[in-house]
Amino acid sequence: LCDLLSHITDVSCSGPAVTGEFGHVYEQQYAVALFNSVRFEIEGGGAPQSQLLHRKNPLEDRSIFSGGLFQYLEENKRWRNRFVFVADTYNISFYENKMAHERSLRPKGTINCAGYKALTSMEEYLELISTSLPGIKAKVGSGQFVKCATQFPLILWHPYARHHYFCVLTEKEQKKWHAVLQDCVRHSNNGLSEECRVQTPAFTDAMRLHRQAQGHYGTWDMMCGGPPQILANLVMETLHPELRNLIGPRLKGKIQQRQRNWMLISEAVYKQVLSQTQAQYEALVQACEVQTSRLDTVLRTDMDQIITSKEHVSGKIRALVLPRAGQLLRGSVQPFLSSILEALMEPTSRGFSEVRDVFFRELVEVSKNTLNGGGKDKLAEHMEKISMLAFHPVKMQSCYEKVEQLNLEGLQQRFDVSSPSVFIQRAQILMREQMDNAVYTFEHLLHQSLEGKVQGGEDLCKTIHCCQDRVLKKYDYDSSTVRKKFFKEALLQIIIPYMLKQLSPSFHLDLPRFQELIFEDFSQFILVENVFEEVVLQSVTKDIMMAVKDAAVQKKHNLYRDSMILTNSDPNLHLLGENPSVDWATQFRGGNEEPEGALGGGGQSSRRRRQVVSMIQLDEMGPLPYESCLEVPGVDFIPEEGEIEEVEVKAQEPKEQKTPTEPDSPDSVQEICYHSKPVVEMMVSASEEDFAVLTNGTGTLKDGKEEEVTLITTVVEEMHRKSPQEVNEQLVETGSPYQEAEGGLQEKGEPAIEGKGEEDEAAIKNAIQEIEIAVQEEDGERITECVVDSDAELAPPLVDSSPSGHDDGGFQPPTNEALNEGKAQPILDALKTEDTVVDPGEVVVVLEPGDTALHNE
Repeated sequence: LCDLLSHITDVSCSGPAVTGEFGHVYEQQYAVALFNSVRFEIEGGGAPQSQLLHRKNPLEDRSIFSGGLFQYLEENKRWRNRFVFVADTYNISFYENKMAHERSLRPKGTINCAGYKALTSMEEYLELISTSLPGIKAKVGSGQFVKCATQFPLILWHPYARHHYFCVLTEKEQKKWHAVLQDCVRHSNNGLSEECRVQTPAFTDAMRLHRQAQGHYGTWDMMCGGPPQILANLVMETLHPELRNLIGPRLKGKIQQRQRNWMLISEAVYKQVLSQTQAQYEALVQACEVQTSRLDTVLRTDMDQIITSKEHVSGKIRALVLPRAGQLLRGSVQPFLSSILEALMEPTSRGFSEVRDVFFRELVEVSKNTLNGGGKDKLAEHMEKISMLAFHPVKMQSCYEKVEQLNLEGLQQRFDVSSPSVFIQRAQILMREQMDNAVYTFEHLLHQSLEGKVQGGEDLCKTIHCCQDRVLKKYDYDSSTVRKKFFKEALLQIIIPYMLKQLSPSFHLDLPRFQELIFEDFSQFILVENVFEEVVLQSVTKDIMMAVKDAAVQKKHNLYRDSMILTNSDPNLHLLGENPSVDWATQFRGGNEEPEGALGGGGQSSRRRRQVVSMIQLDEMGPLPYESCLEVPGVDFIPEEGEIEEVEVKAQEPKEQKTPTEPDSPDSVQEICYHSKPVVEMMVSASEEDFAVLTNGTGTLKDGKEEEVTLITTVVEEMHRKSPQEVNEQLVETGSPYQEAEGGLQEKGEPAIEGKGEEDEAAIKNAIQEIEIAVQEEDGERITECVVDSDAELAPPLVDSSPSGHDDGGFQPPTNEALNEGKAQPILDALKTEDTVVDPGEVVVVLEPGDTALHNE
């Protein structure tokens, strides 16, 4: 063990060496990026102006999603219910329960989804596990070390970091949560912020040059997350195979145990590497920023001379490289340009078209509801939901699925493309941005049209339709511009690494001599490696531009030609973009209503966060009571392939019964739900007629609270029925049994059960029923045992039994809804298999002269 730990320590020490080499390249690229930024600031330039407005902070005071999930805990190998909250940062936080989140307690854990994959089947997961540790392959049901508590798992897989296991109860939940998790991964993998005009290009260029020096060209799937995470992935790219070769043969035990141990080792090493890269990157950035002021002064003073010197060197390198680059371009790139572009354009165009259709359908729905008499209040309610349409992963899922069909099979190996996931996620991010721009523009146009005007349903529909047409035209133009830019960038990311890989060995020895042509004072702003890449880029740019231009002529892709430019189509529109976002609830609904899906922010601010995706409400069952931390069976023993038969034989043997003090662990979802519902036993005295109304409704517990009754079990004890003469004699002796019985019931806190007689003798039969209840209470003739099975959180007491009183779980108490106070019901014999009407002639009524209430009746 000590020898193994020493080897791990020696291998882990290679991390600082990798980051040290990267740090040297980053310092060089930082000066180049600063030069490009200052030059762009002076010379200007940029892309065509977009027609749609852009929202700066779309998720302000918003949260994405929250709800309950079952999470597998590695510490005790058990499943527990957690309250999961997805904030506007797309980090996933899980708490003990919902109350812990609302009280702003520290979460049990937080997941940054950069680099993860969201899976919905154990087969996919086991396949990825097998590739991470060769030689160990597990089959579903035999070698897996995590046994899912339900049939609907949700797994977050990472090549180096800890894996996270969740599960839900229904397929509907699984699809919704999978869309949310995919959105979290997509957002975290989006890359570095483009607002940092110096640090971001310096880091990306340094990372690319460092990997190219190691022989890795082409796209990289692990270029995701923040700079420290990307650096940790860079270190693990080299360190992980070494650890696997060192530790893999020494792992002992069963398949699942070896898998678990390897993952724990990988996770521990990744945590250590990440902590090192975090500190080293912060120190690196701080050292570069110290030099920023001096470098900026030199650049602004000698910018013309630096540009002239760079153009001189570029001309020399261009003359050397272009002949060879042109030959490579004509023979190995141009024949494949059209096929690469077609593979990119077909699914991407379908995805952007689906975005347009989803936006159009939502506006049509708003128009229909407004036309049906909703007015501005109903319009504001729908606009509150539409405002976050772009960030609703479930509604946008149909758009994302169109792009996921992108396939570069046959071209990946030739051009060294690891996978198309880089292009798929980038296209999906662009689709989300265009959807949000369209929604944001529509909001401002509609708000401007409605401001200070009183309009009816038809006028509102006309206004909505007019704004809708204006926005769709702008979306078509911007969509075409964004897609053409995306196609150009994708082609460059595919072709440039391939050409550099083919050309670099030929010019590797010739490039250093061009460094002598650069003045020493300008050498830190002009690097030969960067100039060489720019020359290769210029050699292929013309062919890529022509390929995209030819594709724009085809009508099937719905692209505008470059000659079609919309200028000043709406000159006053961009002035609206400077205004804050429209608060529809405040301006059109009074601002007093709580937004749907509002959740506590969980921070110092006391404002309520509006949730983009609504909570999941199952049709079969409500949420778990109190969002409690429910324990679900874990995996203490999973047999190997050869042990399956032995386990099956043991399973057939009779099990010893456990004592009541040691309850068994629930082994299925049904038992989990059963144990999560409180069961209360209530004893109520009742007559035969009373059993007719013992249906699902509400009951009063011993503490005085009312609870919804969903299941009632009646236990009847046969007793000798007293004759009317015996009842009469007992009534005369006791005085007023009606009052005494009523007082006795109130003192004991037991719910009284009210029955109804036939139509012509309702009052008389009511008195008889009350008398019999009193007599049976004193003599203990019958006992009814009520088992309360709560399927949701304890419902508030129902004020009445009207049909309008619905609870959160969608259940309605059937008791008393069908009963009308003005119409008496026949007395039914509920103890028999069939309902029978009691003959009124068999009933003897004795009225006390002092009972004025009965006498009046």
